[in-house]
Amino acid sequence: MLQHDPNGETVDILMAVYNGAESLPDQLGSFAEQTHHHWRLLASDDGSTDASRQILDTFGRALPHGKVKVIDGPQKGASENFLGLLRHIIDQRPAPRWIAFSDQDDVWLSDKTARALAALKRCDPEKPALYCSRTWVTCQSLSSRRISAPRPRSPNFRNALVQNIAAGNTIVLNPAAVSLVLESVKHVGSVVVHDWWLYQLITGAGGNIIHDDAPSLLYRQHDANQIGVNDTAFARLRRFFQLLRGDFRRWNQINIAALRSCNAVLRPDHRAVLESFAKLSSLPLMERLVLLRHLRLYRQTTGGTLTLWIAVLFRLV
Repeated sequence: MLQHDPNGETVDILMAVYNGAESLPDQLGSFAEQTHHHWRLLASDDGSTDASRQILDTFGRALPHGKVKVIDGPQKGASENFLGLLRHIIDQRPAPRWIAFSDQDDVWLSDKTARALAALKRCDPEKPALYCSRTWVTCQSLSSRRISAPRPRSPNFRNALVQNIAAGNTIVLNPAAVSLVLESVKHVGSVVVHDWWLYQLITGAGGNIIHDDAPSLLYRQHDANQIGVNDTAFARLRRFFQLLRGDFRRWNQINIAALRSCNAVLRPDHRAVLESFAKLSSLPLMERLVLLRHLRLYRQTTGGTLTLWIAVLFRLV
């Protein structure tokens, strides 16, 4: 098993919290059990009415001063809470170098942080890089588990525009990605979910995505999950109905606006792909289909890519 990083790199864990008292102790305990000991936690409590704040405060008092900090969230939902965390650390000194994102109700495997750092350090340090991984999907009691879906196709901007494969609770960013994200979050407005925005931004800027096929945490799947996994027949059917009622089109509009606000950091060829994608639904049928083929957008499965073509066919993008 990998041990903690010998260079002592500090990883800043950003965790959005809202009424998480039932599961929060397990997640905090898994931070304490990391083989990479050099971390600090910034938690944003989004107006919890349960014991979440007290649990965080108690956890912080048991650790060295400065290891845990709790701030008030914007109370506008999980995505805005994560963006608020990023905006909070823009002027932090010392500036964060490595950032990990955390949900409140998972359990990290003990080598999660060490494994992510080891993978990211194999990348060109001058290029933004994002680590993410598969997860063990579990029930509330953690009594059963199944592995999340594989991601067999290469992660890049042409995939990121139409699908998110970067599970936010597994994401770790290298210093170049941290710099890119902290500069970009100054300009972005709303996002659909913070992890999809990160996947689009980093690939759009020409960065690297490392998708680890080995799970890095236990992911509690329950009704309160904002998005949830999409690897069961019921979940896929639910997503198809979301497509029919226009959710995918609305998400695309939000994503396009968010990427345009960060236009300066996108590679020129990716800016061109973005603008072509933005006009896709306004074109006549044959032009839509020809452009989609030219753009070479894809999802991770054949069925998912077929659904994309259906969405374009019926102007649901």
